[in-house]
Amino acid sequence: MLRSGVTRLAAMDEVGRGSPAGPACVGVVVVDASVGRPPPGVRDSKLLSPACRRALVPTVTAWAADWAVGTASAGEVDRYGITSALRLAGCRALARLATTPDRVLLDGGHDWMTPPGSDDPLATAVGSGWDPVPVVTRVRADRSCTSVAAASILAKVARDGRMVGLAAAHPGYGWDTNMGYGTPDHLDALRRLGPTPHHRVSWRLPGRV
Repeated sequence: MLRSGVTRLAAMDEVGRGSPAGPACVGVVVVDASVGRPPPGVRDSKLLSPACRRALVPTVTAWAADWAVGTASAGEVDRYGITSALRLAGCRALARLATTPDRVLLDGGHDWMTPPGSDDPLATAVGSGWDPVPVVTRVRADRSCTSVAAASILAKVARDGRMVGLAAAHPGYGWDTNMGYGTPDHLDALRRLGPTPHHRVSWRLPGRV
């Protein structure tokens, strides 16, 4: 894509979209003419073990021209809906960059970063403001584009670390192993213990009418 006239590309990927607990996280990795060859071993985070993902973080951050991770809380997912919450997390990630990209590349076929218009529910959300950047999507970009795969690693490691930290304060849900996803042990704990402030209570959770 840099060959097509884009000088500073922000590759983005999200994690936590389908999780009933925990934040939605978006990683962004900026590449430009200054970055060298893609580092070896960087692949879609879902194809790597937790230890490999953690070990690759220093490699990714050293290679990228810029990088950041943004989050939206479970409460913000409830308030805005998951698509808008992903945009909020993405805007927060972009706001943390020291550079301004001239194109955003998203994994998948859905553009969740471009504001829908004047009725954007995030218009007054703290930290959501940004000057819109042209967005392109690419299906399976996390498998074909190193920068998107790198962004997925940063987002996944950041979110997993957050869930492990929350597990100590909310024992019984297994967040240190299931990372807040809807595994059988997590869903069973929801039936027995009910939701925490980190659950997406607007979703159809087990044990809630």
